[in-house]
Amino acid sequence: MVTATNVDATAVNTVQWLAAAETTIVVPVYQRQYRWDIGGCEQLLADIRAVSDTDDRQTHFIGSILSTANTGDDDAALVLIDGQQRITTLMLLIAALHHTIRGSNAALAAELEAVLVSPTDATRTKLRPHRAWAQVFESVVLEKRQPGDELRDSRFDDNYAFFRSQVLPDEVPRIWRGLAKLEHVAITLGADANAQQIFESLNSTGEPLRDHELIHNYVLMGLSHAEQSEIEDAFWVPIEQNTGEQIASFWRHYLVMTTGREVAVAGERGVYDAFRQRFPRLDIDTLREHAGEWRQFSEIYRTLLDPSREADPGIARQLGYLNTFGRGMYPLVMRAYSDYISETVGRGILIGILETVQSLLLRRTVVGIGADRLVARLCRARADGPDALVHAMGRIMPSDERVRIALKFSELPHAVYVLGRLSGVDSTAGLDLEHIVPLAPGDAWSGDGVRTWADYSDDEQNSHRALAATLGNLALLEQPLAERALDASFADKRALYGQSRVAPTAELADVAAWGTRSIAERTMLLTDLFLRVWARPAARGIDDDDLTPVLDAKRRRGWPRGWQREFEYVEYRGEHWEVYDVKYLFNRVFKRLWADSRAEVVAFSARRGGPIYEARAWNGHWDSLDETHSLYMGWDSKYMLTAIQGVLDEAGLAAEVFVKYSYIGAVM
Repeated sequence: MVTATNVDATAVNTVQWLAAAETTIVVPVYQRQYRWDIGGCEQLLADIRAVSDTDDRQTHFIGSILSTANTGDDDAALVLIDGQQRITTLMLLIAALHHTIRGSNAALAAELEAVLVSPTDATRTKLRPHRAWAQVFESVVLEKRQPGDELRDSRFDDNYAFFRSQVLPDEVPRIWRGLAKLEHVAITLGADANAQQIFESLNSTGEPLRDHELIHNYVLMGLSHAEQSEIEDAFWVPIEQNTGEQIASFWRHYLVMTTGREVAVAGERGVYDAFRQRFPRLDIDTLREHAGEWRQFSEIYRTLLDPSREADPGIARQLGYLNTFGRGMYPLVMRAYSDYISETVGRGILIGILETVQSLLLRRTVVGIGADRLVARLCRARADGPDALVHAMGRIMPSDERVRIALKFSELPHAVYVLGRLSGVDSTAGLDLEHIVPLAPGDAWSGDGVRTWADYSDDEQNSHRALAATLGNLALLEQPLAERALDASFADKRALYGQSRVAPTAELADVAAWGTRSIAERTMLLTDLFLRVWARPAARGIDDDDLTPVLDAKRRRGWPRGWQREFEYVEYRGEHWEVYDVKYLFNRVFKRLWADSRAEVVAFSARRGGPIYEARAWNGHWDSLDETHSLYMGWDSKYMLTAIQGVLDEAGLAAEVFVKYSYIGAVM
């Protein structure tokens, strides 16, 4: 009989296992926070009720519980590696049952208490959560709340309260009968078992752990308890405090910044996988070094999230402006800000970068070009210095002419931000967006005091509506004045505009009448100012056709529906290729490099173990390169794109190759 030497797995009754005197469990510091919600508790309670009502032969399996022997100074017998969420929720339910009947059924209360309370210390629970929230958990389970605890916000309190509300005293025996039918596989690891690998395997199905939780486990698992506590206290907790609910975004943005490559945010644990690739080995010494950098960038991230933390008013203002566009450019700005605080670059260069980033984002939004998958390429450009970065942004920034046309006829995006900067106001707080021609004028509205809206022809009304949300028809107005101006005719609005402290708005008081001509004239004046505020830096050539560098192209799993028409075309070193899918692009790139750069492509294939071979050693789809070499074409799309990116990058050609996604490719 073959036996496992490092893993002991036994099917056990869950309640009996928890109630055993030798079962006392500590949750290690790397574990994620408790996050079951009431919906999960409701499902658990329904399952327990269902199994309770079956015959005695029926049981309910709750999965596996993974633990290892505790070698630390805590008196708990086991260290819980996987199963914290389920065990904690069961403890809360049992605590609710115990507190419900302890005054009326002493025998049942004693059975319940045996699951909850340490047999050697009545002041401790058998489950010892992470010390950051152990006090809260124990105050709930042992019902030892302090004054003011009723106002705290915790999942422990919420779920306990749910169980208490759902289980009345006369139902407690029924629920206890169901609990007694729960079973799980207790997996105990030996000293030489690979805890992280087993942990990942157990969490590969069902609701996955979030990327930052996997990173947390990866960083700390394998360290001694003392080392775990050191890293947790000195680095991880400050990172959590700095990033808060945005910790997942922080890790993704950090990895984009450091690798210069896009990182997937959905499926395949993209952020975690990128982290492991970036840090394949983390012994305690290298971990301390890297963790110091992580903490430093988390402090920068906190400032980006809350620019008021920046002491320099000019920089704080620019960071606030940047947040108008979301957080997509944080990887680039994190590095630029880090260079500034380390005095690698000066204040003027940082502000210049922030201004140019805003120009890039706003201009692309104005003309209807997306800003997705831009930041990685800009991070790569930044590695060559501030000038290279500015030039790279200039190349993908729409021209003045294109912006002029869009501002004339299109709805103004981020209107309050734009008008605030054009007006030179320090803050737009207390100001409302005013449509001079209302979006939906009433019949009595008039732009000249002579003709009313009802007198306008259909074409005239449509022309006014088409321009109502454009730059020339918009203004900022103090809220009390804006309330009075709402839907008023222009003659009445003029008097209100004259009272405004916003200069471009006050100037409207001098305009005699308002209509499409007035809107067009004001649009021209404001557009000139717009192009000065959000200037486009000088650049050799322009690329504002929403092209994506090949290094930032999206890797797909398998061959998803529509893959044959993913691209509209490909730009290869100035050549326009009518290439519509990854398979054809793979074939064409490798054939081209076979002709132009054979040594590089042969070396790449040799290191990678393909995709070029001298012999067709297996059946499949091959294409000949010459009499003795063939290109294997039977890979999946992810492999093919990865190979394209790798070989072009190593040949130094990737910066000159772009893909243009089709409509199908954009939504795949």
